Amino acid sequence: MNTLKAGPPRRAGGRARRLPRSVVAVLLGLWLVLVTCWELACPLSDAGVVPGLATCTGFLLAVLVLAGWLRSGLLRELRRAKEVARAAQEVLLRPLPARLDGLALAAGQLSASRGASVGGDLYEAVATEDGVRVVIGDVRGHGLPAIAVVAALLGSFREAAHDESELGGVLRRLERALQRNLRERARDEHPASGGAGPDTPSAEEFVTVLLLEIRQDGEVLALNCGHPWPHRLSGTAEQVAGGEPLPPLGPFPLPVELPARRCMRLLPGELLVLHTDGAEDARNAHGEFFPLREVLGRTAAARPASPAAVVEGVQRELLRHAGGRVRDDVALVVLRNDRLRMPVQPGEQAVAARRPCPEPSRR
Repeated sequence: MNTLKAGPPRRAGGRARRLPRSVVAVLLGLWLVLVTCWELACPLSDAGVVPGLATCTGFLLAVLVLAGWLRSGLLRELRRAKEVARAAQEVLLRPLPARLDGLALAAGQLSASRGASVGGDLYEAVATEDGVRVVIGDVRGHGLPAIAVVAALLGSFREAAHDESELGGVLRRLERALQRNLRERARDEHPASGGAGPDTPSAEEFVTVLLLEIRQDGEVLALNCGHPWPHRLSGTAEQVAGGEPLPPLGPFPLPVELPARRCMRLLPGELLVLHTDGAEDARNAHGEFFPLREVLGRTAAARPASPAAVVEGVQRELLRHAGGRVRDDVALVVLRNDRLRMPVQPGEQAVAARRPCPEPSRR
């Protein structure tokens, strides 16, 4: 087996190698000390005007050069850190494909944290043997702890969506991933108590989650844990009548039975808009909530509406309403049924499109 040995680095294009930053800093520091000593040893009154002006100019020049060098180095480090953070965020909350198993998709997020494109919201869509499965969720809080929960839930969903035959199994996998994350955080923050006690993160942490399964015939199955129901766009905007959701993940255990609800049938050409509560709770300077349904209605009237156009339009209107910055993370996922029309019996289409969601049995 051949092995590659790393040789000395080559100079690109024959250019001279740049001095290390430490050497440049030492040289600039010595020059600054030399100029300062000369200024102190040769005051202006004794050396004359010209030498005094020369030393003052040299002193100022040394200060400016040193400050400029430090500033350029800090800017380079900041740009590099932003590039690394952006790459990590895109891996965590990766862009959705434009098309997935006959569905057109688009997604977007507005983060409440400055300089961040990922916050406490999560979304993902994968094509499985049972249909396209979509998740959208909202983690309580912001910052690094919320991002850690997002990473745990997304990793669990990407595996469970393919492994579990029922949506209930996917939801239980998400709950276990959340509980593991909370236990690990509790042990790190409270090692003396072993992660137990009322002050641990698991005592007050929760996540709202909406799971959807869109089958080939457009039938939409859902499991909702405290999350806003989506809106359907078909000339007008109407919220899916999903009934009473389950409690958010975290504070309470899931019920023994988790039957998925058959909520609606997404007909060809119709759009489904999933969102987090930050889209409805955003306020303007007068304290007025963002009129999400009204904005979606105007978007739906502008036919043909594409998922990307809906995301861009809602984000633009929301930022205008909130004065340019949101106070809570906002995630949007829009999908459109571009599949060919399925043969249906007379009257079945209207009934299936408006069929109410049955209430799940609880124990």
